[in-house]
Amino acid sequence: MSDEKSLSLENRILETAKSVFMEKGYSDTSMSEIAERVGINRPGLHYYFRTKDKMFHAVFGAIVQTLVPQFQEILCQKDLPFAERIGQIIDVYYRILQQNPYLPLFILRELHRDMNSIFSAFHHQSVSHFFEELKEELQAEMDSGRLRQVPLRVVFCTFYSALVFPFLSKDLLTQTMMQDHEEFEDLLTEWKPYIVRQMVSLLCPPE
Repeated sequence: MSDEKSLSLENRILETAKSVFMEKGYSDTSMSEIAERVGINRPGLHYYFRTKDKMFHAVFGAIVQTLVPQFQEILCQKDLPFAERIGQIIDVYYRILQQNPYLPLFILRELHRDMNSIFSAFHHQSVSHFFEELKEELQAEMDSGRLRQVPLRVVFCTFYSALVFPFLSKDLLTQTMMQDHEEFEDLLTEWKPYIVRQMVSLLCPPE
């Protein structure tokens, strides 16, 4: 098999595995089902990923590697007002979550199943330093007075609860709180400014 065809098959395996993991969670996902959906046999799947754990790390790592460079680019734009940076970060998350609507539930499920496995996946991708740098950057901005002194865990909970809840409750929202002509994207567009306002109100000192 040529390198190009091999890479194409590996990418198909990863995309299929991502869909199955997000749909069923780690525990209920089987290598056999992934192989069947891809259209190859188990030995062919094991050529690329010998264990389900290695495949899980590869899937989770691919998601992380999609996010981190974009966040780094935004966070480096220190000349941008805080509200604009928050807005850009929300846009990145929205794109990822619209492409992977089961991702928030998948993360919550896996944190409850085995939190150490998630931490291990981060470690394997060598991105832990990014989150440390993010914490240090936020703390530095607080210490300088550009942002209010707010516990970082409060910042985390405020931002992520507002960000992911619409995706976790999508079916409820679309069935009970949206008109027939509206799309879920309309709700996200409407909700984004409120997330920005919450973060600005939480962190930005009055001018």
